[in-house]
Amino acid sequence: MAGSVPSISVVVPCYNEQEGILECHRRLCSVISFLGSWYEIVYVDDGSKDNTAPLLERLYDSDPNITVIELSRNFGHQTAVTAGLEVAKGQIVIIIDSDLQDPPELIPEMIRIWQQGYEVVYGVRDSREGESGFKIWTAKAFYRVINRLSDVEIPIDTGDFRLLDRKAVDAMNRLPERQRLLRGMCSWIGFRQYGLKYARAARFAGTTKYPIRKMLKLALDGVASFSTVPLRLVSIAGLISAIFSVLGIVYALVLRIFTHIWVPGWTLLFIGMLMIGGLQMISLGIVGEYVGRIYTEAKQRPLYFTRSVLHRRGAAEAPKYEDESISVRLN
Repeated sequence: MAGSVPSISVVVPCYNEQEGILECHRRLCSVISFLGSWYEIVYVDDGSKDNTAPLLERLYDSDPNITVIELSRNFGHQTAVTAGLEVAKGQIVIIIDSDLQDPPELIPEMIRIWQQGYEVVYGVRDSREGESGFKIWTAKAFYRVINRLSDVEIPIDTGDFRLLDRKAVDAMNRLPERQRLLRGMCSWIGFRQYGLKYARAARFAGTTKYPIRKMLKLALDGVASFSTVPLRLVSIAGLISAIFSVLGIVYALVLRIFTHIWVPGWTLLFIGMLMIGGLQMISLGIVGEYVGRIYTEAKQRPLYFTRSVLHRRGAAEAPKYEDESISVRLN
């Protein structure tokens, strides 16, 4: 297929990945260097506490195609990816984690699909090696719950492993929210999207950076960022509570006026008080989550700060493309 070869940026967030970062770089280079195009690899060190940062500096010294962003502290995976997206200059940008659970060897196939006119190509996990049944079940439950509650449908069994066209990257960089769920934001921006199934491997080294606590936070961010359904549920619960309260008042009045039984009925009153009190606490908690996010957004703090950015000033800029018929050499 005739045409220009696209420039490629690869964004790799890293947090305490000293055991696997060198192998990650080797496999990425072995794939991308054969595509015959301008490329860069943007490593984002998300405040690692091990030797990840020194190793990235060594890679930077040995490879002219590397940019290293070192954040001032651990801001979280989603923010680290955001930092990489804001720096990446390629015509297409690929997001991949450094733990090698998402295979770099899938990148050429993603580019083939992009050539067919898709602006977003996201990975769909067909199988998950090395993950417990509990984690797989909770992941599936997460997507089903969030899709039931959300105004935007997020494809099931996806992560942040994806290819973005420059138009999609520019759109993502225009979204300013602080509580970020990138896979949801990527669905929200639209464009033509394609799900590519693949087998997810076990981690090459190290331990997962998404324990249950962080997974729950990510799920909460997803629901609160893309849905107002919980607030509607609060209103419905309040309406139901009000109906039961009216029935309780009628019941109390009937007992008082038409019978001599005044004290009995304390069981109903006790249960009603517990029910209303519980609904109030749940409702306040849900509303508080949204108010807290409003407070966070209103402060307009920067998403992150960088300790250092290693980038060669003399490095060639990514080529610009006007032609829609873009091809790439794939071996």
